[in-house]
Amino acid sequence: MSHEPLLKTEHLTKSFVARRDVLGRPKRYVHAVRDISIHVEEGETLGLVGESGCGKSTLGRAILRLHEPSSGRVFFRGKEITTLSKRELRPLRREMQIIFQDPHGSLNPRMTIRSILEEPLKVHGIAESKSELDDRVEALMKRVGLRPDQLDRYPHEFSGGQKQRIGIARAIALSPSFIVADEPISALDVSIQAQIVNLLRDLQDDLGLTYLFIAHDLSIVEYLSHRVAVMYLGRVVEEGPARELYEAPLHPYTKALMSAAPSPDPRREKKRLILHGDLPSPLDPPSGCAFHPRCPIARKGICDRDEPPLRTVVPKRKAACHFAGEF
Repeated sequence: MSHEPLLKTEHLTKSFVARRDVLGRPKRYVHAVRDISIHVEEGETLGLVGESGCGKSTLGRAILRLHEPSSGRVFFRGKEITTLSKRELRPLRREMQIIFQDPHGSLNPRMTIRSILEEPLKVHGIAESKSELDDRVEALMKRVGLRPDQLDRYPHEFSGGQKQRIGIARAIALSPSFIVADEPISALDVSIQAQIVNLLRDLQDDLGLTYLFIAHDLSIVEYLSHRVAVMYLGRVVEEGPARELYEAPLHPYTKALMSAAPSPDPRREKKRLILHGDLPSPLDPPSGCAFHPRCPIARKGICDRDEPPLRTVVPKRKAACHFAGEF
């Protein structure tokens, strides 16, 4: 019997209309996510990293069908969910949740924290009585490090870190198994970030959660993730176990990212790999390998012509580069 990961995607693609003609028909598209096939094992964290605008958040939302995929398939517990109607998808919403990037914009300012946390429980008919509902909401507050006597306050009465704790409480309210954490610490003060990351890790250990953790802070991703996928201009260009990927990148883009990340050990010197040029526009991506205009090892006639597939280079590690590991 073959092993099925908790979640996997096959050739997932998401495009948005960028321009329409005078009749309103689509004329030009931006391909935010292109042909992505990844998997997440139950109980693990897959870190997703890359520059701003590379499609990380779009991928997370397409997996949850907050953005409808343009093509490709998403499987959850072996069942394809891309073909489900909204009614058929509704029971799965209990299993798949999201923590949003902006803790300020993700909470309704007109609702008390009690109402915000009660809402998903009421929608899915979790609590059978008012007392059970109160008990569950109070337990959620305690679980994320907040006091139950704060439940009747409004979001504006809380700090950014406290709001994100409330967002996390809402995400775990339905006892999900899979959570997309969409840059959950990027809008927070540095002093608060470690607290939120440790809370996420504790929740994973206690509740058996599985995360797709989206971030651009490489050190946080390394700390929290079991495996890491690196995105560039809508595609995954490298994937593998976190420690191996950080210690010996196979793709030149990953190597450049790692060389730019500050090291916690000042005695450990790193040779900085400078990338020339800016991130190309997804409206007009380069031919061949999208990274070739900035790549220090690109070869004319190959990299500018043929797009490399994401292939297994060494066991458990993949890279989308014609010369992966040869630099």
